[in-house]
Amino acid sequence: MQLNAALRHLAVLVSFFAAATCFGAVVERPLTAVPLDTALIEAQKLAARHAGQVLKIEGQSMLPFFGEGSVVVIKKIDGAQLRCGMVVVYRNRFGETVAHRLVAPTTAGWIAQGYNNASTDSTIVNDSNLLGVVYATFHSTGKLSTEGHLASATASVPVALAAPAK
Repeated sequence: MQLNAALRHLAVLVSFFAAATCFGAVVERPLTAVPLDTALIEAQKLAARHAGQVLKIEGQSMLPFFGEGSVVVIKKIDGAQLRCGMVVVYRNRFGETVAHRLVAPTTAGWIAQGYNNASTDSTIVNDSNLLGVVYATFHSTGKLSTEGHLASATASVPVALAAPAK
């Protein structure tokens, strides 16, 4: 009797989350209890060992891989080494730094697109605007561990947008 009630309860929960996801009510986000400053410290340690660069992510176009509050480490890569599916950071034609995945090669470079974006980015990724490939992601709450703690250090970390296509 209790098993049937538990199964019915589980079925209702699964149905609710499935319906909510279909209608956009649930935002997928990597779950973590790690504060932003801790993620930044760990990312900076890794970047120092491998000549990488640390960036904070703003936006949700790359969920569930990373989203608002995540921290990525990028490493320079030659454009000839790029492959479909790689997540790169590049500067778009509007001067914004963007973190999106490569979806198709062209004669001029690569077409990029956010995982959750319906359309591709208008800027082609090539050697002239490529900053690097994402090789590590640190998820965080997006908030500092204590009020004002390391606020100046986090403010100086560059931002990469995981945002709608432009």
